[in-house]
Amino acid sequence: MGQTDLFSAQRQAARQAAAPLADRVRPRTLDELLGQDEIVGPGTLLRRAIETDQLISIILWGPPGSGKTTLARIIAGQSNRRFVGLSAVLSGVKELRGVVAEAQDALDTSARRTVLFIDEIHRFNKAQQDALLPHVETGVVTLIGATTENPSFEVISALLSRCRVFVLKPLEPGDLSTILRRAVAAPAGLGPLNVDLLDEAATLISGACGGDARGALNVLELAALTAAPAGADGRRSVNAEQVRQALQKRTLLYDKDGEQHFNLISALHKSLRGSDPQAALYWLARMLQAGDDPMYLARRLVRFASEDIGLADPQALIQALAAKDAVHFIGMPEGDTALAQAVIYLASCPKSNKLYAAMGAVKRDIDAHQALPVPLHIRNAPTALMKDLGYGHGYQYDHNVAGNVADQTYLPEQLQGAEYYRPGPLGFEKEIAKRMAYWQRLREEAAARSPKEQAAEADEAEQPRP
Repeated sequence: MGQTDLFSAQRQAARQAAAPLADRVRPRTLDELLGQDEIVGPGTLLRRAIETDQLISIILWGPPGSGKTTLARIIAGQSNRRFVGLSAVLSGVKELRGVVAEAQDALDTSARRTVLFIDEIHRFNKAQQDALLPHVETGVVTLIGATTENPSFEVISALLSRCRVFVLKPLEPGDLSTILRRAVAAPAGLGPLNVDLLDEAATLISGACGGDARGALNVLELAALTAAPAGADGRRSVNAEQVRQALQKRTLLYDKDGEQHFNLISALHKSLRGSDPQAALYWLARMLQAGDDPMYLARRLVRFASEDIGLADPQALIQALAAKDAVHFIGMPEGDTALAQAVIYLASCPKSNKLYAAMGAVKRDIDAHQALPVPLHIRNAPTALMKDLGYGHGYQYDHNVAGNVADQTYLPEQLQGAEYYRPGPLGFEKEIAKRMAYWQRLREEAAARSPKEQAAEADEAEQPRP
């Protein structure tokens, strides 16, 4: 071995020793990869493509620590193609052009194709993805993109249509436990430290890391390195207390600008709508613990109070607004109980979307008819000219009519008879339905009276202008 080769081997060994545990014990074959049998298990489409070197461009979508980068490296190890890796965080169009030029040269000179792995591809903006598109389309490079974000939102449709999306799932606790045991025994892992991983510690790590293998291995490594050797043989015992110290306050899987945010707020909203206070409290706490803006949650509760409860319980909006004011006044973390109070109240309310449906129907009519004129009899008439033009003519002051309801209409002529709000049978809307029926009956009685009788009622008092 020459001097240059010796130095290169030494540098490689130094880099390997400095690498995190998760990188040192990374699976090297498909059989070692755990938890993703649905996409790379025996007989699956992707596995056959890898084993026969018939790769197509793919997007690997999954949460952190689910094996996206590992799978890409396994493909690299089993492929006869050139393999080039880029990070979307550190690379741009210039780096892409360089890779494409080399790939084209390799294809022209040796007919060897290139696999381009782009980690965190969702970080590429539209211009960068556009620059990549023609080379994927012509087959100069075979793309493997890895992302934690929903490709439907983060990858342009033209590029997405040329790739097959494979979804990786969070690892199950049993798979994580196996990975931890492997790391403890692996010579490249914690084998040299003589670590004993107690069952209680393995269970705690597996349950606390949310299916994230990298996160679980990081916790294990920290707990093992900080554990004092016990006994003459120098073995280190990792117990549950050491794991708790290594965990401290773990960060929940969450992206306040991405899919996880919308998944969780959807879960909260639907739990409230489904009248399940237990589930609603859980999703509220998940979002708060993950660091979501409490005022955002308060705004969502205010919206829910009108959209899904409305007048079935008028107190719902008051409770939601009170929670918003409390959070604004005392801040966090004390404000979490005010939000919890509102969540429980809203979940336990009778539900009605009649108010929401009414607003939707009104908006549709406005879109369909645009700006219909206000009927003359209910127009304001502050000037003599307006009075001469008929503004306000024929208006009946309701307080001067029997029952305080006159026989007159208020909607534009084209919308006469429209029913936008139809109260439901639950909660306070039952009372509103009774009131609406009562006013309608009085209008019908007023309509049954002769014009002379109506005029006499109107003459009983001067009709003030509103």
